[in-house]
Amino acid sequence: MNTYCAVASVFDGTIDQVFVNEGDYVYEWEPLFQLKTNEGVLKKVEMGVGGNILSLNVKPGDRVIHDMTLAILKEDDQPSGCD
Repeated sequence: MNTYCAVASVFDGTIDQVFVNEGDYVYEWEPLFQLKTNEGVLKKVEMGVGGNILSLNVKPGDRVIHDMTLAILKEDDQPSGCD
């Protein structure tokens, strides 16, 4: 069974860096994005699951708000070393 996860912004701000591309495999807690908050603080966006990036919805310079979907991830159904 396929499980899909929305990678959501946890802050309001601007996308500073995108560390992944569509189709990339990512591991649990791997940094996916770096945001610059409205206060000027750099924060990394990570997920507690691994899988493939199906789509990216933002690029560097885009403004984002809390809970905005930044990407869609197809969760890996294989257990990792952390499971």
